Amino acid sequence: MRLSIAEIIEATSGETVVAPSDIETAATDLVWDSREAGAGCLYAALPGERVDGHAFVAAAIRSGAVCALVAQDPDPDAADAAREAGAAIVKVSDTQQALVDLARFWRGKLGGRVIGLTGSSGKTTTKNLVRDVLSAGFSVTATSGNQNNELGVPKTVLSASADDGAVVVEMGMRGMGQIEQLCGYVRPEWGIIVNVGTSHMELLGSRENIARAKAELLEALPAGGCAFINGADDYAAFARDHARLRERGVKVVVFDGSPEAAGRMDVLKGARLADADEQGAAVRRGDRLVWAEDIVLDGEGRATFKLCAANFPPTSETESEAESAECALSLRGLHNVGNACAAAAVGRAMGMPLSAIVAALGAAQPESGRAQVLRTAAGVTVVDDSYNANPDSMRASLSTFAALGVEGRKIAILGDMGELGPISEEGHARVGADAAAAGVDLLVCVGPLSRGTARAAEEAGLAADRIVCVDDAAAALAYARPLVDRGDAVLVKASHSVGLERVVEGLVD
Repeated sequence: MRLSIAEIIEATSGETVVAPSDIETAATDLVWDSREAGAGCLYAALPGERVDGHAFVAAAIRSGAVCALVAQDPDPDAADAAREAGAAIVKVSDTQQALVDLARFWRGKLGGRVIGLTGSSGKTTTKNLVRDVLSAGFSVTATSGNQNNELGVPKTVLSASADDGAVVVEMGMRGMGQIEQLCGYVRPEWGIIVNVGTSHMELLGSRENIARAKAELLEALPAGGCAFINGADDYAAFARDHARLRERGVKVVVFDGSPEAAGRMDVLKGARLADADEQGAAVRRGDRLVWAEDIVLDGEGRATFKLCAANFPPTSETESEAESAECALSLRGLHNVGNACAAAAVGRAMGMPLSAIVAALGAAQPESGRAQVLRTAAGVTVVDDSYNANPDSMRASLSTFAALGVEGRKIAILGDMGELGPISEEGHARVGADAAAAGVDLLVCVGPLSRGTARAAEEAGLAADRIVCVDDAAAALAYARPLVDRGDAVLVKASHSVGLERVVEGLVD
């Protein structure tokens, strides 16, 4: 962003408590942690459960903030610091709402394509892949990490440059209407639904309701916009019908990275779409298509496949509307083929040739905590997938783990999954059955809910002496650390609240 203090006051309807030496001074970054404040930043004093950002206004200004947004009168030290630095202190009714107001204002200055993205699992990985693909041809700003909530989304918009070619905004969801609210100021032109799973079942009660909540992104797209939907997802048709995409003049790109994609696309591409051109079909006449064929996983779970596209306008590299290119991923797991196809679909819709797309996909690396493979000095392989979990992502991780080639044992440290509501018992039991099917040598279940995982694993045939239950991350580390040996592989995965990243840190330390 680049907003003058005058524009900040205008956008937030704020009251100038301490006037700046120059009202046209521009803020070029947003922070709400005073420790991150630097020259030229805008500091937002946000109230918190433990600390109140208003206590650090003076520190932020002395670190270089040119403007501070506050919701209460500043203390004398903060006011003095602002006067000495020539910075502004602007009072608003609500600092968090002020960030939304600023994002709405700045969104009007963005010239590039704004792309919203949501999904039940894999959305951060997919967002990163979209970013990496588009960066091969455009200047791109994308959500940092998983900052996809009511604070992270406006920060993403405000992080964008006015001349970016694309802005990729990941949107989380904890209830009906939240994505609609985010879209109110993000105003995405394109929207991607990675999948509809069981995350947030506790709040929404059914996958159909989850699909409705995710489809709020598609409903927000304007006429002439573009929706990207997962043809392998059994709620894809529901989402596109619920959002009335065709009626509203929104184009559709269908991506499919499943092993069944080739068969589906062979029937559906081209003129033979006529039979599927009706309510309830995931793919319909006129859709653009991106899919994978001939998928092979190597001994480390990395996929190679033929990336295919159809019904797009030809590029300088092609003379027909059907094209393909060989793709090899560094990311592990069959599920990442689907994520890669989603990113490829966006890149192809932006006019990029498949050659550039597959090169970018091949160079993409996993983010910390998301199926990141680490090698310890002691010769142990640690698969760090500790950031989050739901039954679908657990199954994907276990499948990838099963394909991993190692000399020693395979040890799965799996913890509780939150926000599953009425399907919590069923979901944890499913993970136990999946762990048994994956053939792990030892299953360590962390937390009270995961005792259901342990029971289901034993019922599915995993020997009781190969199953251990512990209360928390500390106990899991205490058990596993002296146990693992050279040549072993350890998968670590749970909901973020379980804190299994501490197990990873302890094992690789």
